[in-house]
Amino acid sequence: MKKILWKTIFSPRSLIFTILGVAFAIIGLQGFMVPNNFLDGGVTGISILVKAFADIHISILLIVFNIPFLILGFRKISKTFGVQATLAVLLLATGMYFIQIPVFTSDKVLIAVFGGFFIGLGIGFVIRGGGVIDGLEVIAQYTERKSAFTSGEIILVLNTLIIIGAAYKFGMETGMYSILVYFTAMKTTDYVVDGFEEFTALHIISKDSERIKKAIVLDFNKAITVYKGERGYLPSSFDIKSDCDVIMAVVTRLEIHRIREAVSSIDPKAFIYVQSIKEVRGGLVSKN
Repeated sequence: MKKILWKTIFSPRSLIFTILGVAFAIIGLQGFMVPNNFLDGGVTGISILVKAFADIHISILLIVFNIPFLILGFRKISKTFGVQATLAVLLLATGMYFIQIPVFTSDKVLIAVFGGFFIGLGIGFVIRGGGVIDGLEVIAQYTERKSAFTSGEIILVLNTLIIIGAAYKFGMETGMYSILVYFTAMKTTDYVVDGFEEFTALHIISKDSERIKKAIVLDFNKAITVYKGERGYLPSSFDIKSDCDVIMAVVTRLEIHRIREAVSSIDPKAFIYVQSIKEVRGGLVSKN
């Protein structure tokens, strides 16, 4: 196992993201969710559910239920990750114990939407800081390596069981609102983690491929990959075909429109299609 990278854990970037994330999570929990028994899934949802059955402060439950997952992260992912996750969980539990935030609203829709939004912000910022505030994220990452299921699918199954428990304890209506909380939190987390710079694969097929290559590389400072293919095979002229270059560039969402407009100015009939990318490693990926 690699040694603990203390410089990474206590770097300004990591600390700022972690503190911001914990602060947003506290706002979501105290200002919206906990007083109204709304769940968002994960260890936080389990803690709120158990709190309804037993008179135990949620700070204690957050620590107790996260312990096995933090140990798993420390042993199976990395020591540095384990320490960062533990720090985030302890900050969250401490904040929930000492900080008091008044309930912002009693409207169930607003609770579900804004509660999920602040929880999603919290989870996303802590992830960007290198840790987690919910132990299920740890088990999902570990299980994903051992199975054919993605972490999102694993978390969805576990959270479904938690929401069923919420429906049993608090009623079907609260259970359904908890689904809205979870959905809002999940989408917000994805946005915070990926941000505007979520990478996308842009594919272009054109008769003016050389001009388009130069425009993408020289004007937009993007690296490209060129596949050799064949174009044609139309329903009205199936036997007519020709060799072509399939240009692929990894771009961000903010760059798609500008590059697409530039390509259209060169060849208005260029065939363009876009694919989402979950992860990018290696190569030359520039961010403008």
